[in-house]
Amino acid sequence: MRLTEFIAANVEPVLVEWEKFARGVWPEGTPVEPEELRDSAAEILRAVVAEMGTAQSLHEQQEKSAGRRGAGGTESDRLDDASTVHGADRVGSGMPLESVVAEYRALRASVLRLWRAGRPDPDPRDLDDVTRFNEAVDQSLARAVDSFGRRVDESRRLFLAVLGHDLRNPLAAITLSAKLARVSLTDPSKRDQLPEWLTQIVDSAKAAGVLLKDLIDFTGSSMGVRLPLAPGPASLGTLCEEVCRETHAAFPDRQVRCTCAGGLDGVWDAHRLRQAISNLLSNAIQHGAADEPVELRADGTDADTVVVSVRNAGTPIPADVLPNIFDPLVRGPTRVEHRRRPGSIGLGLYIVREVAAAHGGTASLASTRETGTIATVRLPRDVRK
Repeated sequence: MRLTEFIAANVEPVLVEWEKFARGVWPEGTPVEPEELRDSAAEILRAVVAEMGTAQSLHEQQEKSAGRRGAGGTESDRLDDASTVHGADRVGSGMPLESVVAEYRALRASVLRLWRAGRPDPDPRDLDDVTRFNEAVDQSLARAVDSFGRRVDESRRLFLAVLGHDLRNPLAAITLSAKLARVSLTDPSKRDQLPEWLTQIVDSAKAAGVLLKDLIDFTGSSMGVRLPLAPGPASLGTLCEEVCRETHAAFPDRQVRCTCAGGLDGVWDAHRLRQAISNLLSNAIQHGAADEPVELRADGTDADTVVVSVRNAGTPIPADVLPNIFDPLVRGPTRVEHRRRPGSIGLGLYIVREVAAAHGGTASLASTRETGTIATVRLPRDVRK
């Protein structure tokens, strides 16, 4: 059986073998599910077979060996399209670029290993087939890497644009208040307003500090570094009640309810959990119906796991947004601009996910018109285990 025939007849066995191989070379700590591993691989394999079956001139072969597509064509375009989708999807899944390269290394090795294991009868055209196969895989890899890079660049530009926009307000407030405070030093009639202006400077500096802290957290975690933790004994119930009081003080016109059940003591980083709970409540207040309460519930009835959930009523989140709701950089500019709050880089839910992951837990979100929007964080009771 020639290589093209083998691939076409054995897509599923190749994918199974490839998945095993890929898991062995995947970077430690990368969140991976089997369906994510093989989402585009089947289409890429079929496109590779189709591309291998097309005629190719010596010039086109030389062009491809230099990293260029050559004359292209329908099947080559199909391969490029599948590879482009694959690269962009990998950014959306939070995969680093080295994982994309590892995927292709696994795919190439799996096909050739299985083909040789079948002991095909020698054919003078085998060398040409392997050459065409490697060219097609390299073409697909190059297109996927290019797509990955372009999506990352788009995300970076979006992130910096949002950050620059949100920093303008606190910096402008600091500048204006400082000027007014300086005027009050020489104008006695303005002296009584000095405390107000100084307070505004402090508050605006804190707001800018929150933005920069989110930026630091995002930069560290997006480089594959988990958020640093300082675990110790903590009461999740106490944390929830404290954050509820703080949130109500910041939004006195909104109803914030807190319910605790079961044992809520454990070993966690209390500061990080407070940050996550605060982000969940702020997000629920921003996007929830103003005339409906925001409900925070902490459930410790399970022996090994505690669950924190925040619910708000209002317009449900569109189904196409939910899969990437915890990653602000893959939602698209319209979605990001629509969902983020003033004074925020739009990283609230992203930080929630990273805090949960750093504790060995998970974060999820569901939204329907009937149940409302519910964000859920599940944590092991002891982060050290």
